[in-house]
Order: sequence, then structure tokens, then C-alpha cells
Amino acid sequence: MMNRPLMIADILEYAALIHPKGEIVSARVEGDLHRQSYVETAARTRRLANALTALGVRDGDRVGTLAWNGYRHVELYYAVSGMGAVCHTINPRLSAEQLAYIVNHAEDRLLFLDLTFVPMVEALRGQLPADLRYVIMTDRAHMPENTLDALCYEEILDQRTDSYSWPELEEDTASGLCYTSGTTGNPKGTLYTHRSTVLHAMAVALSLAAALKPGSKILPVVPLFHVNAWGLPYAAPLSGATLVMPGPHLDGASLFDLMEGERVFSAWGVPTVWMGLLAEVKARGRLPEGFGDVVIGGSAAPRAMIEAFEERGVNVCHAWGMTEMSPVGTQGNLPAHLAAAPPDEKMRLKAKQGRKLFGVDLKIVDDAGEELPQDGKHAGILYVRGNTVTSGYFRNPEADRAVFDEKGWFATGDIATIDPDGFLTLTDRSKDLIKSGGEWISSIDLENVAMACPNVANCAVIAVPHPKWDERPLLIVVPETGKTPDFDVIKDRMGAHFAKWQLPDAMEVVEALPLTATGKVSKLTLRQRFADYKLPDTA
Repeated sequence: MMNRPLMIADILEYAALIHPKGEIVSARVEGDLHRQSYVETAARTRRLANALTALGVRDGDRVGTLAWNGYRHVELYYAVSGMGAVCHTINPRLSAEQLAYIVNHAEDRLLFLDLTFVPMVEALRGQLPADLRYVIMTDRAHMPENTLDALCYEEILDQRTDSYSWPELEEDTASGLCYTSGTTGNPKGTLYTHRSTVLHAMAVALSLAAALKPGSKILPVVPLFHVNAWGLPYAAPLSGATLVMPGPHLDGASLFDLMEGERVFSAWGVPTVWMGLLAEVKARGRLPEGFGDVVIGGSAAPRAMIEAFEERGVNVCHAWGMTEMSPVGTQGNLPAHLAAAPPDEKMRLKAKQGRKLFGVDLKIVDDAGEELPQDGKHAGILYVRGNTVTSGYFRNPEADRAVFDEKGWFATGDIATIDPDGFLTLTDRSKDLIKSGGEWISSIDLENVAMACPNVANCAVIAVPHPKWDERPLLIVVPETGKTPDFDVIKDRMGAHFAKWQLPDAMEVVEALPLTATGKVSKLTLRQRFADYKLPDTA
């Protein structure tokens, strides 16, 4: 058989030929609604590849993006990787310190940014590489005054033709780079390849075929800067589905209006987003016209949320994955043999994290590394492997040593069960991370800063439940003898290192922290003690 490389650019060229009526509809930062076909997108992407070449981008160079979901961002996805460079999507919700670290660690050559983020980048410029060049993703009419000596996106396209031949790359050529702050210390990069990305797109399109089909309209509320919007920029064109991009407008009313106006069938995002949409649905007394499917991931969806959608006729698919997995690893649409299950049983299954995608292997092991049975009862440490799973972090061999076993399986950091039907249930996390609104917060990083604050003898940060954000951090402090820690002072110190949303919502003072048999702080005991804790904004 022929051995032809799998290449990302082929997806868009295929979509332009086979699904020419498919579109990208974008709520732009400029304030209007923009639409273009996959044919137009492919042509503009080739012009962008010519522009990048003229700007000196070469094989393997990293090109950063700070942008919302929109057609220009998708064009960057394809042009940068298609020409042999690496598309580095950057999460603007990280702290200034983390953003500067990521851009420097990746050694980005160019940084493309939406209008929203111009002030942020101007403030950061002194911490970024001196030779970094900037392109603002707008046209000349909306080009702002700036201190970046930035180029205009539409102007660099206007100067180029759409005549471009995509190079034939080795399929294991690096194509994309995403950093995760889901563990302690500095963010860690996952470097995707053309092969892994195309295989992931095919697996997503196959497993979620009911939503991804020619003519269907899909709303990725999950950001393009957050693990490749769960692969939708690739899976949707491959399938012939239209992408409806919300831009920066993610409140319930804006999403409802956009979904109704475009007759969106399937919407993908984290639970926090769907709380806002459900509130709008209840306020208006109806669903957006045409809405029938929702994919929920990033953090566990409450059963009440699943029921609220299902009782209104919207199918809920619970998905799970990680940045290191491209990212989707499981999806929760029920198999045919369970379609006739009683309603309560269906809800129980839909609250699980779903079953694996083709090409992904899952196993659970005990503390000794021995594999446990997948009987739905034994809980163990969850490991994964597959063609879409990372084999190591970008330029971080020290981190690699902590997450791979001797057979090359990747440790997810989760505790889970797997039942005989293949349904995954995450029961706990082996690391004390806090997941707020779909984003990770490191408790240890927060503790390291708090420990350096006045009047703090010892401290711990744990997750406590929150009705909107799933989890929020609670700071628990042991004061120095005779001293009184000031929470405002501690938060002010933390604010120099973390984004506002990462800071603890409250502080509790205790005489001592519980310890394990080995002398470590028992966060399990703390979580049990504060299980019913009411944060100030929820009390």
C-alpha cells in the first residue's frame, strides 16, 4: 500500500472541495457578524501562508496566537502548521507571569493578537523576547494606535496571492503547541504533530458523528486557545459541519441569540458556560430554535445540568480529556444496547465521563503499579496511551520522568473506575489541583506564595464546591503565635503571581493542619472537614 503522510492542510482543502457550502460564521471583536465558506477560508489560508513566508517564518518556528474563536484564528491554525511551522495557542486567562514564561519558553517568532488583547500585550512587552514581532488581527479601518509597531492582519493578506502549494511534510512534523498549567510549577507544553492531529480529528468525527455531519451547525464555546477547541477546527471541516464562532461574547444572552440566529444544532463547552445559557433558556421559556445537542467537558457536569438539558429534548454528551491527549479521550453518547435503559439509568450513565475514542487505551492501576480490573468497582490511578497522547513535554525532561510508567503509559493524575461497558468515572484526583470553570489552579503554587506572607506559620489550599464554578480555592492558615494573618495582604501578594480568577475566595484560620502518617498535610482530611463550607458569595 502507498504510504502517504497525514497533513493538516489536507483537511481544509478537502473541505473546500467536498463541502464547499460549509462555513465559518464569526461574531467578530469589531462588533459585526462575519461569514465565509470553506472555499474562501482555504484561499485566505494560502494567502496567509505566503504572508508568513514573507515575514521570515521557517520550518519549526513557533507562531503565537492570543485570540478569540473566529475565522482569522482558524486560518492561522491551518496556515502556520500547513507550511511546516508550529501554531502556539496561548491562554489569555493566565497570569502575566505565566504568559511571559510561555512566550519565552516557546521562543515565539510572531505573535498574532485580537484587538481585545492589545493593552495586555503592550503591558507585557518588556518581558517578551526583544525580536518578537506582532500582528493585530483586524483590518486597517479598525487598527488601533499601539506601541507594538504591529502589522495589520488584513493588510499582510492583501499583499499576497492565494497561489500556494502546501509542502509535503513528514507526518510526525510538529504542528501545534499548547501549554497546560494543570500541574505545579511553570506551565508545561504539549507538542502535537500532523499525524496526531489528523487522527484525533478523525476519531472525534467518528465518535460524535450525530453532531458532526454535513450541513450541521456547531458552536465551539470552548476556546481555540484551550486545547484546540477540543479538535473542532479540524473535525468540523472534515465532516462538512459549519462552525459558528462566538468571539468574546460568552454570556447566556449572547450565546442564545447567536445560536438562534444561526440555528445551531450542537454546542460544545464547559459547565460554567451552560449555567449561563440554561438561565437564559429559563428566562425566555424556550430553547434556541434548532438546538438539540450539547457536549460538556473540562470539568464534571452536575447531574442536575444534564437533566435540565435532557428534559428539554437536548442530548447531552459528557466528554473527558486532557491537553496531553489532543485533548478528547472519551465521549458519553450512549451505545445502542443501552438506548432503551430506564431514564434514571440513562442519567446515571450520562453523568459518567463516557467511553474511550478509537485509538485511545485506558487502564487503572493500584499504588504498586498493578493493573486493576475494569469492573466499575475497583478505583485506581488512571493511565492512558494512544496515537493522540503525548510522549513527553516540550523541552521539559524533568516533568516527563514524573508522568510516564516503564511501559510508556501517561499518568493522568486522576483516580478512576472503568465499568464492563467501558464507561469511565473519575472519582478523585491524585494531585490536589482545583478546577474552576474548566481551568486548573495549582494549590501548591498558591501555598508557596502564601507561606512567604506576614504572620503565616503554615497553610494549605483546598478546593471547595461552588455552584457556578464547580470548585474554588479556600486558603487555610495556621498563624504565627500571637499574630493575625491579613487575607487582603495575602491576596495582594498572590496577585503579583496569579490571575485574579486563580486567587482564593476566602481564608480560614486553624490552630494546626492535620497530618498523614508520613508527616504530610492531609488534604483529604481538610476536604472532609470543609465539605459543606459556604464561600462568601454563596452563603
